[in-house]
Amino acid sequence: MSTFKRWLVLVIVSSALLLIVMDMTILYTALPSLTHDLGASASEKLWILNGYSLVMAGLLPAMGTLGDRLGHKKIFSLGLLVFTAASLLAAFSPDPYVLVVGRVLLAVGASMMMPATLSIIRITFTNGRELGLAIGIWGSVASGGAGLGPIVGGLLLEHFWWGSVFLINLPIAIIALVLTLIYVPNHPGHKEKKWDLISSIQIMIAMVAIIYSIKEFARREGSLTFAIAGAVIGIAALIIFIHRQNRSENPLIDLSLFKINGFSAGFITALVGTFAQLGVQYIVTQRLQLVGGLSPLQAGLYTISVPLAALIAGLLTGSILHRYDVIRIKSAALLLAALGMGVYLLQFNSGIAGQILGLALLGAGLGAGMTAASHSIMSYAPPEKAGMAASIEEVAYEMGGASGIAIIGSMSGLVYTLAMKIPAGLQVPGNVEDSLDEALLVAEGLPAQAAEALKEAGRAAFNQSFSAIIAGVALFLVAASVIVGLTGARSKKKSSAQS
Repeated sequence: MSTFKRWLVLVIVSSALLLIVMDMTILYTALPSLTHDLGASASEKLWILNGYSLVMAGLLPAMGTLGDRLGHKKIFSLGLLVFTAASLLAAFSPDPYVLVVGRVLLAVGASMMMPATLSIIRITFTNGRELGLAIGIWGSVASGGAGLGPIVGGLLLEHFWWGSVFLINLPIAIIALVLTLIYVPNHPGHKEKKWDLISSIQIMIAMVAIIYSIKEFARREGSLTFAIAGAVIGIAALIIFIHRQNRSENPLIDLSLFKINGFSAGFITALVGTFAQLGVQYIVTQRLQLVGGLSPLQAGLYTISVPLAALIAGLLTGSILHRYDVIRIKSAALLLAALGMGVYLLQFNSGIAGQILGLALLGAGLGAGMTAASHSIMSYAPPEKAGMAASIEEVAYEMGGASGIAIIGSMSGLVYTLAMKIPAGLQVPGNVEDSLDEALLVAEGLPAQAAEALKEAGRAAFNQSFSAIIAGVALFLVAASVIVGLTGARSKKKSSAQS
């Protein structure tokens, strides 16, 4: 394949990846207006966000294996078709339930495309240096695209209604499909590989049940019984899934890959990095609009330093991966992201320059970390398991994204509920203690003085929850950096002993 065609293939799969990761965050700036127009509750709002990531994470292993079996070009093309149709449904959803269905179908299409993007890259680029740069660009698009989501969403909402954040997918997906059919090479799959849909359903049940348990526990009027039941079902499904994988001759996820320390370190970095990025961007964009009073576009532009820094750091990291210790890069990257969170926490009530610096450090750390993680995962996995390795990496991204939004969103809501003090003498519905969105919605129907008092109380409670969550994420990133570093140390010790 000519040099031009190789890099054109990278552009094609990167454009599809951009759509996938943008759809994880593009609703952040659209959420307040969407919540208002559809009358979505705090719980429905989180499911609209999480339905996409949860279903995708559950289907990714099956789709990665299916791509290995039938050929990645075929699965990638079908994924683009499903994604296009689902975008139309989501754009014109009349209520929150239909929107959740649309998001689920988007996840089905995305789960077909995402493992194929890395697999096609690995097949297309055989030169080690070119492969490192290609994966660096892939990692930059993955982290930078998630950061661009709120900006694109804000720009669209300046001129159109919230459904436009889904319609923007159509022209890009259609062009990518046409170019895929013409230029992406058609490598035959391995027909002997089995496709285990049951295992995929098991892991999806596990993740949905555990996320439901977290949400129910954090909800103001949540049922402790339901929360415990969800946790039990989720853990049981996870145990059954692991048992099935260990017994299967053709596992959906080959758990033996995690015995490779470099692979495990990459998985941890991808999981933690996406958890931090999506969770933090979610609450930052909400605060900028609901507390700071910024428009969706202003809120998106405010966070532009995250994707820009991620893009630059990802490209630089991709160009040096062949020269330096990948695990040390991952560990340092997570520490840099933690430093960014610390700077932002100290500055979020101060000047804009300090806040932008903190977000830029976060983006740079995550961009470098994602690129190093992708390279590590794909390099340590055997070539015949490229699709499986790619799908495991995508599972890390989607699990990280879903759990980041769910855990950070739910914990933020819990702290908000505990901190919310309704002004004395004010008779308002109890749902004002669930979220700032609902408090502001109730305030619209109150007299001016009462409305302002309720808004101030809600904003003060939100700021308390915001500070606690940002501090928690910074500590989490530091802990993850230590774990990744220790994993690398064990890997070196093992290699020395073998030699």
